[in-house]
Amino acid sequence: MPHIVFKSNPIVKTPFKSNNMEFLFVAQSFSKESDRKTEYKVAVKYQNRDFMLAIKEKDDNFLIKSDKTTRISPVAIIKDAINSYAKENGTDILFTNTSNLKEKKEIPHKYLKDIEYFVDDFKTDKKIQIEIGFGSGRHLLYQAKNNPNVQFIGLEIHYPSIEQLLKQLELQNITNVLVVNYDARLFMEFIESNQVEKIFVHFPVPWDKKPHRRIFSKEFVNEALRVLKIDGTLELRTDSRNYFDFCVDLLTNLNQASILIDVNKELKVVSKYEDRWRRQGKNIYDVVLVSKSEDKKRDLNFDFSFDFDLDLNRFCEQSSLKALIMGNYFVHIEELYKILDKENSGLIKVTMGNFDRPITKYILVLNGKVSYYQGEPLPTSSNIISHKKLKEVLQK
Repeated sequence: MPHIVFKSNPIVKTPFKSNNMEFLFVAQSFSKESDRKTEYKVAVKYQNRDFMLAIKEKDDNFLIKSDKTTRISPVAIIKDAINSYAKENGTDILFTNTSNLKEKKEIPHKYLKDIEYFVDDFKTDKKIQIEIGFGSGRHLLYQAKNNPNVQFIGLEIHYPSIEQLLKQLELQNITNVLVVNYDARLFMEFIESNQVEKIFVHFPVPWDKKPHRRIFSKEFVNEALRVLKIDGTLELRTDSRNYFDFCVDLLTNLNQASILIDVNKELKVVSKYEDRWRRQGKNIYDVVLVSKSEDKKRDLNFDFSFDFDLDLNRFCEQSSLKALIMGNYFVHIEELYKILDKENSGLIKVTMGNFDRPITKYILVLNGKVSYYQGEPLPTSSNIISHKKLKEVLQK
């Protein structure tokens, strides 16, 4: 990533404008530990996009780079911001890689969607089927090609698999698949209730030594039942007897649902891994959960505002940086910063939400007014309950 090492005072008087960018403020880290090194955050606005630069001590000098939490793309924007700040500082530059950094251009793909699309914009009159962890995409491509009137959603966290699928969608002229790089355990919260016909989970990682990382859990199954139509199905296919037994135990005796079990069921299309396992004589297990009830609609319009003023100086003196754990959710205030030359203003860095997919955000305090920097969190149940706890912590 681009960075500059420079001498002298790291502080530049703000606000100022340079190279179509606004440098709004500089915030200095606050710590009760006297031996802790000082860090700075520089708030930048470019074409209505907010992000920050980070300044840290490096030996007897200073290093300025992108703030990881608020980093935006393309990297050229960050490079220009770093150069503009260093130029305004006017100090001696000891090292820079911001002049010859090659930018890798990311070409957007019409079938690749970010999670915000499903929160704000996703609407369809088609039947919906979801495949979680599509791998090479063989099963998903087959289903989509043979069911052109169904809207398929493919979830995958392995980016080479996503790129492979996107390429095949173009080559085969398949237009009814949307692809998402997101954790399936949280994705379901953004799908409306009673809308999905089928959910496929084929050959998930067994995680025998870390069962808490499995896709299947009580929370995931409950979300799957919520989004499934009556007689909609959640289909697990696995070669792991441990995973099979775990899921049968999990799904047994669910209210308003039934399960179907099969071994070595023949499908019209199988993955290359299943071909290999069958040649080795391994059993393939199927567990199908069938929904038998209709659920209430879910409202994602949650208010993430802070309806109070904050005495930042008092909070910094009295706050604890220990994590607060509430079941599967947590709130951890990690760092505190005070904006220079501005009363009762600063930044609070917080990590919170679900342990499987936590988020890290900055809380911006300006003259006591509190808001999220770079926009509000996604309205997941874990973020909502964490936000409520965060409000309690800030008001103590």
